[in-house]
Amino acid sequence: MLIRQPRPGDCAAIRPSEITSEAVYLHRRRLLQAALAVGVAGLGSAWSQPAPADVAALDYKRNAKYSLDEAPNSYEDITSYNNYYEFGIDKGAPAANSGRFKPQPWSVAVSGECENKGTFTLEDVLKGHALEERVYRLRCVEAWSMVIPWTGVSLADVLKRFKPTSKAKYVAFKTVMRPAEMPGQRYPVLEWPYVEGLRIDEAMHPLAILAVGLYGKTLPNQNGAPLRLITPWKYGFKGIKSIVEIRFVERQPPTSWNISAPHEYGFYANVNPHVDHPRWSQARERRIGRGLFDSRVPTLMFNGYEQEVASLYQGMDLKKFY
Repeated sequence: MLIRQPRPGDCAAIRPSEITSEAVYLHRRRLLQAALAVGVAGLGSAWSQPAPADVAALDYKRNAKYSLDEAPNSYEDITSYNNYYEFGIDKGAPAANSGRFKPQPWSVAVSGECENKGTFTLEDVLKGHALEERVYRLRCVEAWSMVIPWTGVSLADVLKRFKPTSKAKYVAFKTVMRPAEMPGQRYPVLEWPYVEGLRIDEAMHPLAILAVGLYGKTLPNQNGAPLRLITPWKYGFKGIKSIVEIRFVERQPPTSWNISAPHEYGFYANVNPHVDHPRWSQARERRIGRGLFDSRVPTLMFNGYEQEVASLYQGMDLKKFY
C-alpha cells in the first residue's frame, strides 16, 4: 500500500477524508497482501488504460423532473475514479481489475415477504419499464462528489411488480459473489458478498432508481454492471452494485459497512453536513473534475434533495440514525 507523505513546500496537508477508512486500516496486514496480489495501489496504467468493457447504446428518454441542471462530470471521470472494493481499494483499481467480469447473462433472485418470488433474468426485471436518464449528484462519504447522468428505471415500479406484502418493511440487496472475476473478494477487506438495504418507504421514493447505464450506454464493469442501486440523497456506499438478490424483509437487514464499522457507518447513510464522520468533517466536499481553486463546495443537506426526502425522516434524530 502506498502512503502519501507531504513534501516540504506542499501547499496543503493530506485531508483526513483522503485517508483509508478505519474499517480498512484495521485489517492492515490483510490489505497489504491484497494490494500485492491485485494491484490495488492502482498507479500508472490503471489510470491511463482502463479495463475494456462491452458497453452498448441504450434507448431512453431524459426525465427533466428528476434531473439537475448542473453539467455532469466527464465519462472519463465517472469510469476511472470509483469505489468498488470487489475489484480493489484504490480509486483506479475497479477500472484496472474489472475486465474479466462477465455481466451477461444476468439473473436476480427475488424472495421474502412478497407474492411473486423467483429468479428473474435482467430482461424480466426491466420488462415493461421505459428507461430514463436522470442527472443526479453522487456524494461519497470520503467527502468527494460527482454529477452523473444515470440511465435506469424507477425502483418503486420494479418492486411493485413483485407485490410485497404488508410485512415487507425493508428491502435487502446482495451483490454477486465471484472471486475468480472480482479479485478484491479474495481478501477479507469486508465481509463478502456485499449487502445493503433500504426501508420500504425509501425504496418506494420516486428518486430511487435501478441504474443499468450512464451517459446513455450500458454500465461499465467498474460502475456496477449490469444493475446497481441509486439513492441520490444518501452517501455513495449505499449504492450497491451488480445486484443478484432482492429480499423483502420485516426487520432491518444487515449492511456491509455497518457490519464492518458500526460507529462510523449507519444503516441510513443520509448525507448530512451537520454530522461529521468520526475522523473528518462532512461540511464541505471536493467536486471531482473541477479546477484546483473551485473544487471545494459546501455539502447540502440530503445532498441537495432535502425538499423531496426530508419528510421520510420527520421526527427522527438524524445524529442517532446516521
